[in-house]
Amino acid sequence: MSSETVVTILCGLAILVGVAGIIIPVLPGSVLVGLSLLAWAIWGGAGTVGWVVFAVAMIFVAAGMTAGAVLTGRKLKQHAIPSRSIVAALVVGVAGMFIIPVVGLFVGFAAGLLATEFLRTRNFPAAARSRWAALKATGLGMLAEFGLACLAASTWVIGVWIAAAGGT
Repeated sequence: MSSETVVTILCGLAILVGVAGIIIPVLPGSVLVGLSLLAWAIWGGAGTVGWVVFAVAMIFVAAGMTAGAVLTGRKLKQHAIPSRSIVAALVVGVAGMFIIPVVGLFVGFAAGLLATEFLRTRNFPAAARSRWAALKATGLGMLAEFGLACLAASTWVIGVWIAAAGGT
């Protein structure tokens, strides 16, 4: 097995972990996808094809990161949800990950968000509405970033096929 094949396999696995990391926020997401694409362009032996794939896929990665941040931020701002509520919910989510395996991150995030919004507003129905709006905003941002990361991963797969066919 050649070193280029090993690099390609490792980069493919890292891209897979990166794409999964967008949905499971404990894992690195789009950044890992971008770094894997760069590693494949440098050491994957694809030559010009590798660099073209890197450039095109990085446009998708950057667009995904930007879309995720902008969509989430805009929705949170529309509902007047402060950043400190999101940060506190993330901390409770990470703690929940250790308390309830598999789903603890999501349960902890939702519970932490509800608790911080209740403490902020002192109104349970308003806190529940804020929590639901924040969860939808976060989900929308993750969905946009996930979709564009999948496009980047698909671009890489096409590049691997082209490089394997001798298109370097």
